[in-house]
Amino acid sequence: MKKYVFIVEKTGTGYSAYALDDNIPVGTVGNNMPGLRKNVLDAINTWREEEGLKDVSEKDLIIRLDLAQFFEYYKVINSSALAERIGISQSLLSQYANRIKTPSEKQVNRILTSIKDLGKELTHLELI
Repeated sequence: MKKYVFIVEKTGTGYSAYALDDNIPVGTVGNNMPGLRKNVLDAINTWREEEGLKDVSEKDLIIRLDLAQFFEYYKVINSSALAERIGISQSLLSQYANRIKTPSEKQVNRILTSIKDLGKELTHLELI
């Protein structure tokens, strides 16, 4: 099944998202990320229904944030500790998070892979 990529931007009242593919005229807003994801799914399925297509599920969506938005929304993730885990300079990651510098695609992939690995690690963790 095709993946639908949505670009997210911070607004004054929450978040907006629009389809990366210009042939998919879908956009929506949300107060927070869970609400935005739900609204994106509803919007894409409304469009698909109008096109005579079957609904897609949340697993068919890709939500894209830039690094600054990521660290702004997921404040629980400490950028200094993440930089150490990834093996990059804390100062450099901070510059990315504050839009002082723009990371290369390779660097973004390295950071994202580390974040996803951490997520997988946490899903297999139990507390006593």
